[in-house]
Amino acid sequence: MHRNVASYDPSQGLELTVRPLAPENLPEVLEIERQAYSYPWSEGVFLDCFKPDYRFWGACLGDSLAGYAVVVYILDEVHLLNLCVHPGCRSRGVGKRLLRHLIAEATRNDMNQVLLEVRQSNSMACKLYRNEGFEEIGRRPRYYPMANGREDARVMSLLLHP
Repeated sequence: MHRNVASYDPSQGLELTVRPLAPENLPEVLEIERQAYSYPWSEGVFLDCFKPDYRFWGACLGDSLAGYAVVVYILDEVHLLNLCVHPGCRSRGVGKRLLRHLIAEATRNDMNQVLLEVRQSNSMACKLYRNEGFEEIGRRPRYYPMANGREDARVMSLLLHP
């Protein structure tokens, strides 16, 4: 049975753990994705993330999924494709924990940098990435769909071996 994480409070004493996800976790992943994004990834896109060069981690509170991160390893770079936190768990350290986990794994795997795109309007995510050492290195015009057009993406990078 999965607990409702919609009202997660770190003082509840539930330990936040990060672990690899499997295809059987997709119902919870898809539910969080649908709640978090106007243009969510499909189940097929997530299923493609179980290939050897991909890493798919979940942040769990007890037996409930609070968020997830998907990265792909390309040569000596890690590309963060999706980092999503359940709306009820935001601003409580879940995203930071996932981000730090994927950076630690990338470092352990001798990767040179982590790259990502983030919506220009997503100020919470931009602040998280900057606080963790990412720098904006460019823009991708009209990268993300919107209700009335498209939005630019900030391209951000973290050098792991400066």
